[in-house]
Amino acid sequence: MNITIRKAEMEDTPAIRALIQELANFENEPNAVEVSIEDIERDGFGANPMFQVLVAETENEVAGMAFYYYRYSTWKGKTIHLEDLIVKETMRKKNIGNLLYTAVMKQAHKENVKRVEWVVLDWNTPARDFYINSGANILKGWETVQMDEDGLKTFVLSH
Repeated sequence: MNITIRKAEMEDTPAIRALIQELANFENEPNAVEVSIEDIERDGFGANPMFQVLVAETENEVAGMAFYYYRYSTWKGKTIHLEDLIVKETMRKKNIGNLLYTAVMKQAHKENVKRVEWVVLDWNTPARDFYINSGANILKGWETVQMDEDGLKTFVLSH
């Protein structure tokens, strides 16, 4: 099987959106995805893209993606946040995830990025093991904090 890793193009947005939905299904949150194909096109392929996407393509089909964006650490400087690394369920166990992961790490190294970070669900043992075996550290004592749209609205209106 020939697998090509390349930068996503506007024409890939339906496949990107489908992969996002597949991840939501995998994470038992099938109704949580609000982002549309139009959102992805506007925010990722406009004049000032908010994110980057690498896709794994095989036989003219997008089989997976690495979705990331740049951040800035006050302690370290330029970093990358790997938002999602997704491989179609039917294409897993074919080294596609490893190729995408490696491509992101090589991109980070090429750009002298100080850190690549991401989150992993505590129950996703295969992913956790893969990351640990690659040399990544799963930080203890740090918890993800989020304020959703409703919380944001409530907070702003009360202040």
